[in-house]
Amino acid sequence: MKNIRNFCIIAHIDHGKSTLADRLLDATGTVTDREKQDQLLDSMDLERERGITIKSHAIQMDYVHNGEKYILNLIDTPGHVDFSYEVSRSIAACEGALLIVDAAQSIQAQTISNLYLALENDLEIIPVLNKVDLPSANPEEVTDDIVDLLGCKPEEVIPASAKTGLGINEILTAIIERIPPPKGNPEESLQALIFDSVFNPFRGVETYFRVLNGEIKKGQHIKFMATGKSYYADEVGTLKLKQQPKDVIKTGDVGYLITGIKEAKEVKVGDTITDSKNPTVNMIEGFEDVKPMVFAGIYPVDTEDYEELRNSMEKLQLNDASLVFAPESSAALGFGFRCGFLGMLHLEIIQERLEREFDMTVITTVPNVSYHAYTNKEPEVAVLVNNPSDLPDPSKLNRVEEPYIKATIITKSDFVGSVMSLCIEKRGEITNQTYLTTERVELTFDMPLAEIVFDFYDRLKTVSKGYASFDYSPIGMRTSHLVKVDVLLNGNTVDALSALLHRDNAYDIGKKMCEKLRELIPRQQFDIPIQAAIGAKIIARETVKALRKDVTAKCYGGDISRKRKLLEKQKKGKKRMRQVGNVEIPQEAFMAVLKLND
Repeated sequence: MKNIRNFCIIAHIDHGKSTLADRLLDATGTVTDREKQDQLLDSMDLERERGITIKSHAIQMDYVHNGEKYILNLIDTPGHVDFSYEVSRSIAACEGALLIVDAAQSIQAQTISNLYLALENDLEIIPVLNKVDLPSANPEEVTDDIVDLLGCKPEEVIPASAKTGLGINEILTAIIERIPPPKGNPEESLQALIFDSVFNPFRGVETYFRVLNGEIKKGQHIKFMATGKSYYADEVGTLKLKQQPKDVIKTGDVGYLITGIKEAKEVKVGDTITDSKNPTVNMIEGFEDVKPMVFAGIYPVDTEDYEELRNSMEKLQLNDASLVFAPESSAALGFGFRCGFLGMLHLEIIQERLEREFDMTVITTVPNVSYHAYTNKEPEVAVLVNNPSDLPDPSKLNRVEEPYIKATIITKSDFVGSVMSLCIEKRGEITNQTYLTTERVELTFDMPLAEIVFDFYDRLKTVSKGYASFDYSPIGMRTSHLVKVDVLLNGNTVDALSALLHRDNAYDIGKKMCEKLRELIPRQQFDIPIQAAIGAKIIARETVKALRKDVTAKCYGGDISRKRKLLEKQKKGKKRMRQVGNVEIPQEAFMAVLKLND
């Protein structure tokens, strides 16, 4: 056990985590030349296309140091703020972390928030200064920043370049010398923490775990404590590039387990595995409960696929425990699910994965956040409003509270003005402004979460020319003056397009929504009025004009009354058609509402 090291890699997005993981795998001879490829651990097509890590990946390496054999378990983590839950799970399974900072970009918002996560779990931090070979690198200045942040000595910061392989051996030595071996009692009954799982269509659910006490053997009768169900361990093994079956996984090690479970619901990430004959008394404290930030409805295009969509979502939830969903129905779209996501990128990725991995074509409604509504009833009870249609009747409504976040933005001092005006436009209040260096400023805002759901991240990157990094944490609910804006098509409310907006923005956004829908809804044989309304009051209107046949074409010359008669007849037909006609809304219309500023 003293020769096992469990560690993860944490950093801001694009600071070179996956490339460094590649170099560590090369240096320890874990991959052959034939298996080598860039970003080897990013196994999903989506990750490769976008160049981001979405899932944390575990892999085991063997390394000989001073004549002794060591087992290194590495977990590569995502850097994007939307996947911070993945990071918290990886950290729970480790004793140490490599904190990577880009020598050209210095410390960013996500670096700091991931570092705090690691420190809360008492991890040993090894600071690595990556990309020192870049012409724009500033090693001395960035080393000083790291020393200020961590309170370590300058010589403890390892300069490295994941591209050229500089400093890799020093990193491996530091992992062995600085990170403590796992603690645990091999004599106690089995106690293992599940930190991830995937669904294999041929073998059922594969569970990834870290053994804290005891050991797990092939064929052992084990029990999952959260569900209370018992299974036989058909296969246990370690996670090399391919799975390697073993007879036993001992204390402190990381491995996988296959029990032939076919039901995705039976495995919960954060659960404890124990021996069913001699169970452990205490469950391991799992990770904190995930708090979804953004809610959207996901509906199958064909209502018959509802059950299939449920199965796909359950399998996806195995692999991405931060997805939360519950069934709901909509008048416009039929049966579907109300899903909670950690942010807009997370929503986009889930939608892509449903389509690619499970062949499900889905319709996503306008994302929103969850509000608390208080009615005039005594005593006060908060009604949870996840969907604008759940909002109580305005005559009974006392107040509505919306979630606020503390947003931390680190940017160059040249862009402070434009970042501030963007945040103030989004109803943010500045609470703090600190100059980290003469060039870099940390701004802290209290902002409504609803305002950052839509296009905030994209616009922040635009106004700061890509130099702003953004991180947020929830700070509770505050009272706001919110109104429900409905969209009416041909006089009928489309519940999937309703939105809860701040009164000051309602008119502008209502108008923009109507204009956007007018471009997207195809023309019919009759006029389609598109209206935005607050209650019974119409605040904006656009009309999609009818396609018309020229009925007077055959009347050349002649009396005007003949033409009038034909036109009147056509008008009556159009009116009747408008009463019976219904309007199909294309899928782009639901998504276009998000991009109102384009």
